[in-house]
Amino acid sequence: MAAECPRVHDFVERWATEKPEVEAVSFGERRVSWAELDDRVRRAAGVLRSSGIGPGDRFAVVDKNHLACLELTLAASFTGAVNVVVNFRLASEELVHVLNDSTAEVVVVGAEFAGFLDEIRGRLPRVREVILLGGDEDEYEARLAAAEPVAQPHRSAPEDCFLQLYTSGTTGWPKGTMLTQRSMTAHANALTPAYELEESSTNIVAMPLFHVGGTSWALGGMSVGARTILVREVAPAALRDLIEASRATHAFFVPAVIHALIDDGARARTAMAHLRVLGYGGSPMPAPLMERVLSVLPTPLHSVYGMTEMSGVFCALGPQEHRDEQRTHLRASAGRPLPGTEVRVVDPATGDDVEPGELGEFWVRSEQRMAGYWNMPDATAETITPDGWLRTGDAGRRDGEGYLYIEDRVKDMIITGGENVYPAEVERVVLEFPGVADVAVIGVAHDKWGETVKAVVVPDEGESLDEQALIDFTRSRLAHYKCPTSVSAVSALPRNPTGKILKRVLRSQLSDS
Repeated sequence: MAAECPRVHDFVERWATEKPEVEAVSFGERRVSWAELDDRVRRAAGVLRSSGIGPGDRFAVVDKNHLACLELTLAASFTGAVNVVVNFRLASEELVHVLNDSTAEVVVVGAEFAGFLDEIRGRLPRVREVILLGGDEDEYEARLAAAEPVAQPHRSAPEDCFLQLYTSGTTGWPKGTMLTQRSMTAHANALTPAYELEESSTNIVAMPLFHVGGTSWALGGMSVGARTILVREVAPAALRDLIEASRATHAFFVPAVIHALIDDGARARTAMAHLRVLGYGGSPMPAPLMERVLSVLPTPLHSVYGMTEMSGVFCALGPQEHRDEQRTHLRASAGRPLPGTEVRVVDPATGDDVEPGELGEFWVRSEQRMAGYWNMPDATAETITPDGWLRTGDAGRRDGEGYLYIEDRVKDMIITGGENVYPAEVERVVLEFPGVADVAVIGVAHDKWGETVKAVVVPDEGESLDEQALIDFTRSRLAHYKCPTSVSAVSALPRNPTGKILKRVLRSQLSDS
């Protein structure tokens, strides 16, 4: 018999018992109490059972943020099934891959994406049922109303997967990351004290639920009984109004959203006056934006360094460090590990720890770690060591106080004449050159040096690029072996649906040109 362990759905059961009539979640005009949420989750479990979805079976949700997606994730925890929350921005080929790879048998699809799914339905042999969500013919709500609530939960083991999120896939196809009862419960237990989430909090969830910054942030708040406000999609002006009207205390956004929210500084200060925590992550916050946020908002800032494979955040930089005028360099840091998380900085070639200040790969170990990649034992073995360390693929350093600084991705490292070059270090300098709007630095083959550094630049609109002047500029700021030996100008850089630069595609485009 499987061992008993805390289940993510236990969060809902607890608060439905302790404060049944209190609002748990709002979504648009809808308000759902804890008792109603518990009932809806049990009915969603009934819908899954009636569709033949049992323990270990997978189903998928394809939609923008919706209350149903949260309910179904909780229902998966309750029944032992697995919710595959799919990035609705994927191209058709990617969507076909994810749905087939996941072996999802049932797809819950938002009305907005139903036509898109119809177009590829013939290429999805495992999908035997599609349930329409929203629109004029909301099959999900009709099924929910008619379903028999499931009374008894599945006896989950700690390592049971109930949520499968796909990595963004900067190289090759996206991989299915298996998140478990243990990993997500451990994440909630680490997240809530670090970000001061508590029962009295009102938590804005605006990141997409196919991202850990959406689902994990939501479940973290729910674990302590906080009120959750789920946002379908980000429209900055409407989001500012919502933050103000709801008197929200907690929110997490990517820097680009924060940039839009504070475009009107006075309005932002008024609208966000009740925020006690403003978390950000997903990408670094540029220094000019950081300075503007700190000047416009008195709100305590918390950074997030996390990843899907770790169920979300495992390292943070707190508000005092953000406003420490004696140590402003900390604003470029990813912070320090949360309690319960160990981090090593390792030479990827030898597996040995490097000295403080030296570059290496971050290896992480905690109960937040994923179970592995779905049906990819080789990729799992490459990522998780036999003694439980997860190789993040991020290259960086740790200073003498224990703060981590992310420099680049290990796989993007360029080796030229035996010297290691991390592209991010070069990219930061190139972006300082006048007239550069965007840049990607890659390695190109060289007969003598093995590889040399190449900068692929998007010039500002209407600007021409002086390649030699750019190279000379970098040579005044970097060791010569790190500097580009060639520069190409392009109109745009290839990116995946989450905005990450596809350097593999870029190399291919340049070789074909």
